[in-house]
Amino acid sequence: MSQKPWYHKGLRFQCTQCGNCCRNHGEYAYVYLTEQDLRAIPRHLGLSRAEFIERHCTTDEGWVVLRMDQPACAFLDDENRCRIYPVRPKQCATWPFWSENLERSVWTGPVRDCCPGIDKGPLVEAAEVERIARETDEYYGS
Repeated sequence: MSQKPWYHKGLRFQCTQCGNCCRNHGEYAYVYLTEQDLRAIPRHLGLSRAEFIERHCTTDEGWVVLRMDQPACAFLDDENRCRIYPVRPKQCATWPFWSENLERSVWTGPVRDCCPGIDKGPLVEAAEVERIARETDEYYGS
């Protein structure tokens, strides 16, 4: 029988709309884009794919990523709102329930340090947390 994960009773998370997850935090400075993102985001912005990539992206180990050469994502407005929210990348939509964040030391360390919504709000069942993490991994081909 396998051991239950440390979060087997679920995790609490409530987005506070602080925008912290849209700011650079050391290793948390990359938003990876898939082909779906590279169709949807430029369309939403009224740009061609080439224009979008030239203005807003760079590459990292074969991935197209949003350029984060500012302290925050270029799509975070002055009121901490995402200007591409309806078509935001999967990585953004599934924060903080990423596989790498589900290690206790990561969740209670850098994730909690970055995000005031950790341990707040409704309880998200462990099965749902794992579904989101697994779906995100599959989406990015992990």
